[in-house]
Amino acid sequence: MSTTTRPRRLPTWVVVTIAGLFGLFYAFVVWSSVSLLVQQATGTLGLNGLGWFVYILPIVFPLVAFGVAFAIGARRRAGEFSLALLAGLTLSAAFWLAIVGYGATSYGLYGG
Repeated sequence: MSTTTRPRRLPTWVVVTIAGLFGLFYAFVVWSSVSLLVQQATGTLGLNGLGWFVYILPIVFPLVAFGVAFAIGARRRAGEFSLALLAGLTLSAAFWLAIVGYGATSYGLYGG
């Protein structure tokens, strides 16, 4: 009869420390997105409905990405957990930059 050895789960303090450190970077992306939304909404043209939708997406995306990365990596080793959170952070930053580029070139978002 063969027994499979199950890897030990990370201690809670390690999970909290890694998630907290990466959480600060995720919070920075969210804060930058909120700042961008406020800046565009209070501009001279304002935002229409599509503009609000487009500028709210980069606020929600990092929160979802953090949740998915946490769910994928929380029961793995510390390095794998960190890589999962880093991948989610990279996707969030790339998405934020895509929204900034789209907002700079699309005039259909403004004039609400």
